[in-house]
Amino acid sequence: MYRRNKLNKFRFQFNNNEEGESSNYTERVRERPPLGLKGKQIGLWHARKNRKRKLGMENGDEEKRRIIPIAQVLLTTQEQKKIKSILTSTSIENVFVTDDQSYSHIEDSYFKRSFLSNIKGSIIEKLTKSCSQIIIDQGLDERLLDELANKSYNKQYTSLKSVREKLPSFSMKHDILKLIEDNQVVLISGETGCGKTTQVAQFILDDYIEKGIGSACHVVCTQPRRISAIAVAERVAKERGEALGESVGYQIRLEHKLPRDRGSICFCTTGVVLKKMEQDPSLSKISHLILDEIHERAVPSDFLITLLKDVIKKRKELKVILMSATLNADAFSAYFDDCPHINIPGLTFPVTEYFLEDVLQLTKFKFLQPRNQYNRYAKTTKQLKSEEEFNNFVKPYVRNLEADGTYDKDVLEQLKNPESEWLNIKLILTLLEKICQNNEDDGSILVFLPGYLKISALHKDIQNSNYFGTKLQKYIIIPLHSQMPSVDQKQIFEPAPPGKRKIIISTNIAETSITIDDVTYVIDCGRMKRSDFDTETNTQTLDDLWVSQANADQRKGRAGRVKPGVCYHLFSRCRQLLLEKFERPEITRIRLDGTILQAKILQLGKIQDFFPKLMNPPTQEALDLSVDLLKRLNALDDDEYLTPLGYHLAKLPVAPQIGKMLLFGAIFSCLNPILNIAVSLDFKDAFQIPLGKEKLADSKRRELGIGTLSDHIVLSRALEIYETTSNPSSFCREYFLSYYTLKLLVKMKGQFMQYLQDLQYVSDVYPKNKTNNFNSDNLSLIKAIVCAGLYPNIAVAKTNKHGRVTNISSPDNKRYEFHLKSILSAEHFFPSPLLVYYLKIKSTKDSIYDATVVPPLSVIFFGDKYQYLEDKGEEFININEHLNFKSNRSTSLVINDLRQRMNWFLEYKVCHPGEIDWSNSKAVDGINILRSIMALITNEDTGVYTVSEEDSDSD
Repeated sequence: MYRRNKLNKFRFQFNNNEEGESSNYTERVRERPPLGLKGKQIGLWHARKNRKRKLGMENGDEEKRRIIPIAQVLLTTQEQKKIKSILTSTSIENVFVTDDQSYSHIEDSYFKRSFLSNIKGSIIEKLTKSCSQIIIDQGLDERLLDELANKSYNKQYTSLKSVREKLPSFSMKHDILKLIEDNQVVLISGETGCGKTTQVAQFILDDYIEKGIGSACHVVCTQPRRISAIAVAERVAKERGEALGESVGYQIRLEHKLPRDRGSICFCTTGVVLKKMEQDPSLSKISHLILDEIHERAVPSDFLITLLKDVIKKRKELKVILMSATLNADAFSAYFDDCPHINIPGLTFPVTEYFLEDVLQLTKFKFLQPRNQYNRYAKTTKQLKSEEEFNNFVKPYVRNLEADGTYDKDVLEQLKNPESEWLNIKLILTLLEKICQNNEDDGSILVFLPGYLKISALHKDIQNSNYFGTKLQKYIIIPLHSQMPSVDQKQIFEPAPPGKRKIIISTNIAETSITIDDVTYVIDCGRMKRSDFDTETNTQTLDDLWVSQANADQRKGRAGRVKPGVCYHLFSRCRQLLLEKFERPEITRIRLDGTILQAKILQLGKIQDFFPKLMNPPTQEALDLSVDLLKRLNALDDDEYLTPLGYHLAKLPVAPQIGKMLLFGAIFSCLNPILNIAVSLDFKDAFQIPLGKEKLADSKRRELGIGTLSDHIVLSRALEIYETTSNPSSFCREYFLSYYTLKLLVKMKGQFMQYLQDLQYVSDVYPKNKTNNFNSDNLSLIKAIVCAGLYPNIAVAKTNKHGRVTNISSPDNKRYEFHLKSILSAEHFFPSPLLVYYLKIKSTKDSIYDATVVPPLSVIFFGDKYQYLEDKGEEFININEHLNFKSNRSTSLVINDLRQRMNWFLEYKVCHPGEIDWSNSKAVDGINILRSIMALITNEDTGVYTVSEEDSDSD
């Protein structure tokens, strides 16, 4: 716990107060701004001048730059002796003397062999070595032929075959097979309902079996999502009159039902294929690779099609079939040297489209009054842009509607309200009621919403509504989200029983990945979750944004599968014209740290050599930012090779910073709280801000954070209490937490534990295992591990002469603010000037969304670029080239030795994964090094020791 009455007893002090700085500099000659500058330009000139003055660079003379420490770090003589004794007593010798790139100090192990093979090899070399032809098995060929012939006696097979034969793809079967036989790469496009996803793989398999070479056929069909891989596999197995695991199966992360090795079809996620390529880059056991839904432009799909351009040069017999909606199909054909393209027409009935003005005319719905534009949760740049578009385009469009006289006056008034541009769950509920009242038992209804929380909100409103509440027995309400358990999703595809109607509430997963045959009504909210990356601020965002025109067309196409359908778009016809034509490829709008690690684990060589080969390469700025971060995380070395830590991070399907936090949480045995923080950062925090109750929500969040000065500990505490309280629903209501989000986070903890078990860092998947949580009560250590993971995301608090925080900035003096959701936004005195954070949000100002106050030693031990500096008779420890800590030579030498020994031991544990027995009091070597660092960080954080004159004078 922090104790404010002990602030003066801490072993460091602020040295960055703003009011007292001018006295430390010589009087300077006043200089006027250049002529011609006005208003804001003059202010910016003075700001730049002031920054230079503070750095002692008034006349641009580098010699006059003065080192300004942000804190003081000194070890007592007693501490130094104790640490030196521990360093001397350890049995590790010559641990830092290794040949460059040899890693000779790592004991021989499976990890070492795999790791060295990765950093020394290339995918081209492995392609050459792994290329081999599939050997024909005549005995198996005969059995497969008999099996196919016997299907004519299977009632399920014959019944569904008659259904298959009505699909447009079936009438083009021979054309499709001929095209595939004559070409190594083909593109098949088709509208919704044409049957390409379920039929093409079966055409190929049956053709091989009928030719008597079924053993040479193993078709792998990729899907962009887990749910679609399972759903399509189940459908195809059913059409073949089989159970899963015979000729048809699936494979997704942590779950599979594999088919036989030959004469088979396997549906899987694209990531599974990329994982296979780590060991078998030529995909030597696959005869046909089908890449479905490539128009979605997900990173794994773009990655895979780029890799395949090299693979097909080495494996001439591998057939690659690209499958896409008709959207932008020509671009994919051109990327593969104008490969042949065949289009399958869709089997859909006409769909009538209605827009927001029509929906308001039908429902008579009224929006709330416009939101307060001065809401203390400031609007983002995107929100301001949306408002500008509304004023410049939507309002003039409404005036034209007024002149036409097509719509009621009340409808036009609602369209003028900016609230009409926001997602409104109550409007969707009202529309649902109207559809059900006017069109009873007339097909299923599919509602598109942007995320799990909106799905949950609508689901709850349906159950509590006056209309549905008394008739729920007539409706089957099915939420559809990729985070849902697979078993819950099967009922989506089953017809509703007589007298009942399905209402499916889904994310954009239902746009193309899955097909629900009996949908005749679609409600398109017009929004979707989309990530973006701003290279200027190095900021990643995940926002609810407008869909593209292509997305809206796909959603419309979900209706009309069995008869004429209806689609209600909850945006105006004017807004439709403002939508982007296509969604930007994912790789151009995300952080690339994880993507680069994946490229490295696949041995794709230098970043600048591979990424330009992509259909739509990311910017050089985005690549440079990510490479620099990975080097600072010690995931890449200076030559862009994976380090042992980077090798592990590449195996974890999470952001590298979160992955590093997880590994260190396991090594330091404080895993459960670190898991809580990691899942919250990787997915989302569970806190909500209800309109009108912002202040109360803030106070309850701060209540959870009392004594921590950490948003990250607040996230951990919220999840911990949710898991242990006897009444989680009441807890969530009191603290404005989403029950559904917390439920998802608990599930994600289990998945993360599975990843750690796969890497051999834990022995079981129980997050609260005592062995993994020996130090979980040490709050100081948990914050240090958060610092180790989130570094180099460091901010510095600046104070006045009274110690009150006046602003925060980056180490290189770029000004930030706390987001008002952070518990630190209400704090004015920090015991340390240093903060770590994960997310920066770009809006009207650059805001730090989450932060933890950490003491200097956490940054010194887990930061990079350590230096000892002397300047004008003063001594400093320098981290990150910008963070200076006043110290002395003896303290600096001891800390540096301890840092090096810790880094060696952490590298050893990375290379030799396994649990540490912290309960063994006789443990020596590395574990005593970690204990020493833990003791220093804990004592510093809790303010146990003071600075003495003896310490200040020690050599």
